[in-house]
Amino acid sequence: MPAHIELREITHAYQTDAGPLPVLDNLNIKMAEGSFTAVVGPSGCGKSTLTRLIAGLMRPDEGQVWLGGKMVTSPRPTVGMAFQNPVLLEWRTILRNVMLPLEIVGQRMSRSDQEARARELLSLVGLEGFEDKRPSELSGGMRQRASLCRALVHRPEVLILDEPFGALDAFTREDLWQTMARLRHEEKFTAVLITHDLRESVFLADNIVVLSGRPATSQYVLANTLPADRTLDDLYAQPATEMLAILRHQIQVAQGRAPAEPQEAAQ
Repeated sequence: MPAHIELREITHAYQTDAGPLPVLDNLNIKMAEGSFTAVVGPSGCGKSTLTRLIAGLMRPDEGQVWLGGKMVTSPRPTVGMAFQNPVLLEWRTILRNVMLPLEIVGQRMSRSDQEARARELLSLVGLEGFEDKRPSELSGGMRQRASLCRALVHRPEVLILDEPFGALDAFTREDLWQTMARLRHEEKFTAVLITHDLRESVFLADNIVVLSGRPATSQYVLANTLPADRTLDDLYAQPATEMLAILRHQIQVAQGRAPAEPQEAAQ
């Protein structure tokens, strides 16, 4: 089942030769069970650090991370992750790459059930017939589809997407947005998307969190007003363009390039 996510008063700094480098400062974010939240902000503001904290790969200096009512104190096997680089193993077929988390986690599934689950996901993202190919035989977009399948194969409570579409061309990226939207409705998970693409955040997310400049806090939260069954054409309609204008302004505020306006963040 999808998990509720809560970051409570998170403060974190990296230790460097020049001394502590503050990254997050009293960060508070709530993500509802089954929701899709996008996180945007200036480069280097701590977005990827936030994902590592949620996954339990690191612990904050101060504050707490909660998943599904349990405090995160160590890596969580119920979290799936996909990154900008698909990081597929070249010596394994696409099918066996997707099955890898099931082998590592050691779920009580027979080999045939593991393979059936992997094939189900590959079919869902349009890779049926490519199960026996090697990663080098697939395009960048196809490799990223396989990476999404690998992140979801063990039915995680939380799916973390750290700029998974950032390195793709515009047409492939939009195609994968639609694939991601379809996966969301077919699979049950709570999603956290890190992105620099504001259109991507508006197309995919229910809520968009804008982080301030480093050390980052939650500067603004925008509730998406587009219909749940949105299409790419909706990105050119007035509601989307208005949201994009708000987000662009908030990014400029976070970068110190525009004054903050006395407007209340959407909850």
